[in-house]
Amino acid sequence: MTSWQLAPEDFDTTDATGLRRDYYAEVAGRYWMRPATTEEIDRGLAGDGAELLTPPTGQFVVGRFDGEAAACGGLLMLDAERAELTRVYLRPAFRGTKGAGLLLELLESEARLLGASRMVLNTRLDLVEARSVYVRHGYREIPAYCTGPYMEIWYGKDLARDGAARV
Repeated sequence: MTSWQLAPEDFDTTDATGLRRDYYAEVAGRYWMRPATTEEIDRGLAGDGAELLTPPTGQFVVGRFDGEAAACGGLLMLDAERAELTRVYLRPAFRGTKGAGLLLELLESEARLLGASRMVLNTRLDLVEARSVYVRHGYREIPAYCTGPYMEIWYGKDLARDGAARV
């Protein structure tokens, strides 16, 4: 029987770093419509703020499928009530194995432990698979709570009652 094991992990372990590199390679490559180079991935990860994904400012989680690093995600506390979901990624070979839902559940639980009552996120319109996962797990479109070059749509979820969040 195959199974998922998910747990908080430092963002800079070998497995976490590999997952973060794969995440960046995929989202950047899709945006640029070509594979990202090693140098571009290095630049994208340099100073990306991942060091904030540790308590009390956040959390980083790694998921393993039968022991193999397969998924990751982070949350960043924006204020006393809101946590932002970030760097949610499942390696392609592990998609469709229920890992995304388990990953979101753990990240939401970790956000509650840090005091958050709402989870928010921003993403791009072309990341349709990710957007579908968020909606399927109770996230609803909300007004923009931040701006940036790769932010095109915003979602939120009330963690206290698993409904739509307000910004």
